[in-house]
Amino acid sequence: MKRPKAKKDKEEERKERLRRVLIAKRKEVLAEAKEEIGKFIRGENKQLVETALDDGDWSVVDLNEDINLQKLTSHKQTLAKIDEALRKLEEGTYGICEDCGSEISEERLKVIPFAIYCVECMERREQLEELEKEEF
Repeated sequence: MKRPKAKKDKEEERKERLRRVLIAKRKEVLAEAKEEIGKFIRGENKQLVETALDDGDWSVVDLNEDINLQKLTSHKQTLAKIDEALRKLEEGTYGICEDCGSEISEERLKVIPFAIYCVECMERREQLEELEKEEF
């Protein structure tokens, strides 16, 4: 009887460690997004607009706004992935590769806490994408 309880305790410890990693990453992404939004609200781009004299200056302003919007979009996507990972953690399916069904290593999940593929499956997917690019 002790063995199953010990295994369950280990699983709970792992689950709690990974939950902390996910929540820390979520806080980090939210802080970055708030900073980007704060820059926009404070009008840091406004200085660029006020000093823009020609088409080249305006293209810099446009590019800067595009970059800021892209950063916010990226933060939104990352937050959605983290929230999905937290949901999976609660239902007990977190850390399982969506391709092969094997367990994703804790080391990988610490680096990319919202990973949905094990290293081997991810590498295989990347190789397939490269082959598809070469064909076109």
